[in-house]
Formats: sequence, C-alpha cells, structure tokens
Amino acid sequence: MPAYVWKGKTRDGRSIEGERAAASKEALTALLRREQIFVSSVREKGKELSVPKFGGGVGAKDLSVFTRQFSVMIDAGLPLVQCLEILGTQQANKNFARILQQTRMDVESGASLADAMRKHPKAFDALYTNMVAAGEAGGILDTILKRLATYIEKNVKLKGQVKGAMIYPIIVFSIAGVAVLILMWKVIPIFAGLFESLGAELPLPTRIVIRASNWFVRGMPFVVVGGVIGGILLRKYYQTYSGRRVIDGVTLKIPVIGMILRKIAVARFTRTMSTLLSAGVPILDGLEITAKTAGNAIVEDAIMKVRKAVESGLTVAQPLKETGVFPSMVVQMIGVGEQTGALDAMLNKIADFYEEEVDQAITNLMTMMEPLMVVMLGVTVGGIVISMYLPLFNLIAQLAG
Repeated sequence: MPAYVWKGKTRDGRSIEGERAAASKEALTALLRREQIFVSSVREKGKELSVPKFGGGVGAKDLSVFTRQFSVMIDAGLPLVQCLEILGTQQANKNFARILQQTRMDVESGASLADAMRKHPKAFDALYTNMVAAGEAGGILDTILKRLATYIEKNVKLKGQVKGAMIYPIIVFSIAGVAVLILMWKVIPIFAGLFESLGAELPLPTRIVIRASNWFVRGMPFVVVGGVIGGILLRKYYQTYSGRRVIDGVTLKIPVIGMILRKIAVARFTRTMSTLLSAGVPILDGLEITAKTAGNAIVEDAIMKVRKAVESGLTVAQPLKETGVFPSMVVQMIGVGEQTGALDAMLNKIADFYEEEVDQAITNLMTMMEPLMVVMLGVTVGGIVISMYLPLFNLIAQLAG
C-alpha cells in the first residue's frame, strides 16, 4: 500500500502530523477520524504540493471575484478554513487554486489569514494583507473584504479605461505600419524598375520615396537589430534607480498624456489611502504601502517624502503641497479632511472625482486622436501612392502631346 503524509488536529486542538500506509486517501482519512483526529491535509509521500514560492499568475479580476465571494461567505458565518477550501475547489485559475489550498493549510496549522497570505506576495500584495490583518484584529474581516473587493473592482475599471483607450490607436497604427512596410519593401522597387526601364524623368517626390525605399530595404536588418538592442537597453536602464525616475519624470511632462497619467496617479493614491485608512491601517503604514503601489517613481518619491514629514509630526497636506506633484485642489481637500477628522471619506470623494476626470480625459483624447490619425494615415499612405503615379501622369501627358 502507498504511504501518505498527513496533518490534522486532536479534539483538544493540538496540531499533529504523521506518516502511515493506507489503501487510499479516503481510507486513511476514515481511519484517522475513528482515532478522533480531524485531518486537514493528506498527500502521497514523495508527491509534494506544487505551489509557486511567490504566488503569481493571479489576475485582478480573479482576485476581485475571490474577495467578493470570500466576504459573502464570511458574512454568512462559514468557518474561515471552509471558505478557503470551497473557493479553492471552485477556482478556475489552477495556480490561484493551489495558492488558496496552501493558504488554507497554513491557516489550519495555526497561522493567521494575513500571515498565510503574505507567503504569496504576487497574489496578495502588501495592501491586501495589511487590510486583512486589520480586519482580523478588529473582528470585521467581512467588512474589510467587501471594501477590498470594491477597491479592486474600481482599480480594474480604471486600468480597463486606460487599456481600452490604447487599443484603438495601436491597432490603427499597426495596420498602417504594415501597409507602409509592404509598400516600401515590395511595391515601390517594382515601380522603380519600371520607371528605369522606361527612362522616365522622375519628379522630386518620387525620387525621395524611391531613395527611402532603397534605404529601407538595405537597412531593414540593421533597423530591426537596432530596435531590439535599443529596447533591451531602455528596459535595463528603466530598471535602475535613476533611469526609472528619469523616464517616469519625462512621461509626466508629455502634453495631454502626462496630464492623464498625473490624474491616474492621484486617483490611485487617494483610493488606496482611503481604503487603508477606513480599514484602520496606521497612516504611516498606509503611506508606505500606497507609495509602493503608485506605479510611478516620481509619485512614489513624493509620497515617501510625505511619510517622512508625517513621521516627524507634520500633517499630510503641507508636505504633500511641497512635493509639487499633486494638484492644489487635492491638497486643500486633504487638509479639510484632516481638520474635520474624516480624511478617509475625503480621500474617497477625491478618488471618485479624479476617476471621472480620467474617464473624461481619455474620451476627449480619443475624440482628438481620431481625426489626427486619419490625417496622418492619409498623408503617409496617400503621399507614397501619389508619388508613384506622378511619373505615369507625366508619361501619359508626353504620349498625348
């Protein structure tokens, strides 16, 4: 019979584990129950549970659905371990299911839910685990999970707006790029050979396009290799401390795009801080967690400066104003929130306002970009086509004359 490694608890709550041979997992579980041992896990010896060390592979939507379902089940009075077992069993994401199974086992072994989740930081980040810890300490885990689910859903919506705005121009420019590539690589050399055989006099636009095509055909391998190397070097540079700050600083200064990115940063900062403060997380811990989830090095540095100032006894509003990163309206509203003792509610209102601002700004950007893209594509593709037909028009005029 195969040997199984098992873990469980006695009637008095003492954790025990052991190894025993049995015909199957079910047979071993039944045997241990007769010995008044409540089994938490059974696995065949030599077959380790395959759980990634750092979690990962868990999307925001999966996490949002899990958190919402978890809060409902906790609110209904189901035991914590049973909730994790049910949710892990019905989870479609196999990697997430294994993480939930491991979390359940750690909780059964005596760990708190927050500590068990901290073992998988790519699935449950610092914001998530700190809020869960606050919920466990205050006995309001179901309420905290509802707030977390709402926060994740709003964050997913915000990211979806940004991604949705980028899809259309990326598709249009990709198709245009392929069309121009085919024209320059295949079509124009054919026309160039035809014009050379006819001895036609080429106008300036046609000569420019043919020379560009010749350069493109000869230099294509170097362009591809240079682009790949440049992309790798840029990525390496962005991974450095100074490189990330230089590139993130430049993106915030890009006309229109920089304004939208700044509004996204404000919405994310205020929403995260509001969620953490309403859960009872200390403000210093909240600022540190918010800085790590800012998504922009310049904003991250600004928040950490605010945290340092608050640690020395100042309010949030004054050092926030001195950073110059956040709009004055945001600073003033945060100052009012601190004076009235309703900072979390004020931050929530700011987040709602700026999320609507981001939505409107993206809509305006798309409205502006559509005619610009049409003009750019018309000038580029139409210019190439017309320049190729100009010599034909000249030849036809000469033959007609």
